Amino acid sequence: MSKYIFANPEYLYLLFILVPMLGVYIWRHRKLSASLQISTIKGLENIPITFRHVLRHFVFVLKMAVVGLLIVALARPQSSESWQNVTTEGIDVVIALDVSSSMLARDFVPDRLSAAQNVAVEFISGRRNDKIGLVVFSGESFTQCPLTTDHAVLINLFKDIDMFKDPQRRPIEDGTAIGNGLAQAVARLKDSNAKSKVVILLTDGENNKGEIAPKTAAELAKTFGIRVYTIGVGTIGTAPYPIQVQSPFGGVQTQIRDVEVKIDEETLEQIAETTGGRYFRATDNEKLKEIYTEIDKLEKTKIEVKEFSKRDEEFQRFAIPALLIFGLALLIQAVFLRSIP
Repeated sequence: MSKYIFANPEYLYLLFILVPMLGVYIWRHRKLSASLQISTIKGLENIPITFRHVLRHFVFVLKMAVVGLLIVALARPQSSESWQNVTTEGIDVVIALDVSSSMLARDFVPDRLSAAQNVAVEFISGRRNDKIGLVVFSGESFTQCPLTTDHAVLINLFKDIDMFKDPQRRPIEDGTAIGNGLAQAVARLKDSNAKSKVVILLTDGENNKGEIAPKTAAELAKTFGIRVYTIGVGTIGTAPYPIQVQSPFGGVQTQIRDVEVKIDEETLEQIAETTGGRYFRATDNEKLKEIYTEIDKLEKTKIEVKEFSKRDEEFQRFAIPALLIFGLALLIQAVFLRSIP
């Protein structure tokens, strides 16, 4: 239920002006009263009080109402729902995304990395109450976004992954450090109080970098009760891959060559089995969407989310009636009270 709050509550003290206004009106009314000495009031007792006598006091009441409403409008009333902590259903999820150069292969549309971005963003948008984080890895790993319910920020950070599509802008070493990526995701989830903690690890290659073996990282995840759902991304056989080559006329040009797809499915299956998760193979965009849809049906646990409300200006609810009442007072004076001082 909405309630009113005031942006400038100090202006409400001006309502005390109504007290001296009333006092001055009573004093003037008594001062302006005329007296007439007569021998008897017989015959005057039954003279009725006309509606015009009542109207002159009613006009003053209307003017006080105008002043009161304008003061309230000046204090800027705003409607707002109460802010409160709400218990909702959700899980804690960290997406560990491979951003190595091989993710630019074009067996997905437009490429593996872009497809992974788009499907993950769609997944995030559909899980409003989940705390979700993002870890990226290639030859090294780092946290792109810690666990958060602010999904707008998370989605914007997903878009920053575009830098890995340009070899000149790549901020970390190329390669595929699956163990490091998983260990980084586990570090983000290990202190979570959620009963359901999940890592979605997506890669298109074999572990060839990093100091932590994938099996060690999987055992670490198991220790903290974290399930890992692994996704191998890539078609069966070969995939078109953009390669930078020296042009005979100088400079660098991009050529598309078919490159063998090598995914260490055995390791990914072992990680999933160790942690109580599942392994999936995505061979195209639609299959990748289906995998995220299946993961979307995971069991949930209760988390506490702070809900905020938007404040709306409501001064017009007081200013407009004040103007209408002021117009009514002028109309009454002009039409009914012209001959009354």
